[in-house]
Amino acid sequence: MRFQLLGPLALADGPDVVVLQPSKPVILLAALLLHANSTVSAEYLQRAVWGEDQPATAKAALQTCVLRLRRLFTKHGVTGTSIEAVPGGYRITAGPPTLDLLGFRDQVRRATALAGDPEAELYTLKDALSLWQGSLLANVRSDVLHRDEVPRLSEERLRAVERVCDLLLGLGRCGEALVDLWTATRVYPGHERFHEQLIEALYRTGRQSQALAEYRRVKGFLLDELGVDPSPSLRQLELSILRGEDLGAGGGSGAGGIRGAAGIRGAVGAVGAPEPAPAALDPGSTPRVVRGEAVPLPAPAPGVGPVPAVPHFTGREAEAAAMAARLTAPPPPDAGGQRPLTVLVSGAPGIGKSALAQHVAHLVRDSFPAGRLLVRMTRADGHPRTADEVAAEVAAALGSGRAGERALLVLDDVVDAGQVRPLLTSPDLAVVVTSRMGLGGLIATHGGWVHRLTAFTEAESYALLLAALGTERVEDEPRAARQLAALCGHFPAALRILTARLLTRPGLRLGDAVDWLGDDPLARLTLTDSPDHSVSGLFDRALGRLDPRLSEAFLRIGSGPPELLGGTGSTGGPEGAGRTGSHPPVPEDVLEQLADAGLLEDGPPGPYRIHDLLRAHLRRTVRIRNRRTEKV
Repeated sequence: MRFQLLGPLALADGPDVVVLQPSKPVILLAALLLHANSTVSAEYLQRAVWGEDQPATAKAALQTCVLRLRRLFTKHGVTGTSIEAVPGGYRITAGPPTLDLLGFRDQVRRATALAGDPEAELYTLKDALSLWQGSLLANVRSDVLHRDEVPRLSEERLRAVERVCDLLLGLGRCGEALVDLWTATRVYPGHERFHEQLIEALYRTGRQSQALAEYRRVKGFLLDELGVDPSPSLRQLELSILRGEDLGAGGGSGAGGIRGAAGIRGAVGAVGAPEPAPAALDPGSTPRVVRGEAVPLPAPAPGVGPVPAVPHFTGREAEAAAMAARLTAPPPPDAGGQRPLTVLVSGAPGIGKSALAQHVAHLVRDSFPAGRLLVRMTRADGHPRTADEVAAEVAAALGSGRAGERALLVLDDVVDAGQVRPLLTSPDLAVVVTSRMGLGGLIATHGGWVHRLTAFTEAESYALLLAALGTERVEDEPRAARQLAALCGHFPAALRILTARLLTRPGLRLGDAVDWLGDDPLARLTLTDSPDHSVSGLFDRALGRLDPRLSEAFLRIGSGPPELLGGTGSTGGPEGAGRTGSHPPVPEDVLEQLADAGLLEDGPPGPYRIHDLLRAHLRRTVRIRNRRTEKV
């Protein structure tokens, strides 16, 4: 059993996680875990549970609360951990394997010891940050803990995130750093170091105007909100950008550990690695002008890192169990120790492929002592990465010291089989592939198993709402919760966006949210502070990957009658698929290609169907385009 404190307080037993309901025993547990292995005074525990205005019977009530907490342990099968009454208070004993906070701190200490090896330090820090599971102590209703403890814990996480971004910048992986920095600067607008890192990353990826605009935005915020000027390092960074100075690896003005006079190359050289060759110019990048000369920008690397945990993972129980069994099964007889290598998870964009793959990777972690790596197979602009590029990063991440031990790769968002085949060469590697494409050719040549995902069932959608929003909020309005899930079409990405919006509006009743969402689901299923996280944006990016002729055909199908998918009214059969009196036929191979791209689902009705949210998006896209045409 493991206590999860870095998020809603929860108990985890393998893949099973129970988020504890708000109560006084839960506050007591949080206070003890925050000071695990130390004596926590009775006076402090009383303040944590009842606040500054304690009842006259607080001392006796605390003893009752301890008794209730012990009963809670018994109810959930917590063994090996007990609450000890000691002189002056109480104590709970835990270690890194049983308390995520201690595990996080242990990983951070390990990372600090790896300061001479930037890649290893980065990998270890990312593994530590993957333990954070959402809003800290969201189900612990204690003003004292949220005032005194939560800011301190948040600061520990911020230091780790800041160090990760320093390492990424030092390694020249500026494009990867941008992903974290956009979020960090918006969530923590007064944290100047994050802004400094973001501005540097923008400049070093060829976006000088954006970097300067970000500096002006930060300067305005600091003056308007805090009445102070930017720090000297921020002002120096602006000056360096205006002068067109080279802020390459090690040349930044920040105070991060390896980012100093020696720079990253000095740090890498210290452990005997060769100095990296100049990066090739990425076709989609713009050269930076440094002292009058055009210098190619390094292509931002999506990177290879530890598989992160998936907060509030629910559903897909059968698929997860089958994948875990296949990945951990012994080699068949007479196979010479060889195991089938590939498990393919396919389906529509936003259907939950990556979440399932990452969840399973955590379920089977004990079977892969050489490591579990998440490998991004596409760049931020959607273009596929080459197999050679990925293979080099994987080899660097795995190292050479674990020969004979198995490792697991999660190849996320594979575009075609050619990206994968060169990576399926080692008997020590198991591979989970996620892709919108069917990749039948890969399975035909290399074997493996396929899990094609569809929308959640009603029960799975309801379970996700329970996990994300909390039992109390959902079970107070179960009918409204089911209506919200239906408005989302039981589509995992839509449900995730909806729960994120509802968590930021805790006072909004679910019944009121039904009317709010029902007015315009596509417009409401977006995060206002992160427009890229939207259902419409997800579908637009999927359409952008299609061949233009295929995209046009799909728009016609989606905005036309159901008969175009071979349903009622079609002439039936492959030759007549999609033939109607008023619409030209849709060739069978077009329908097959769209199905293979995850955009059409198997029927009924008809051989294919389109998810309701996707059909609504296609119809809206056609209407907008028609209006623009009419204006012209």
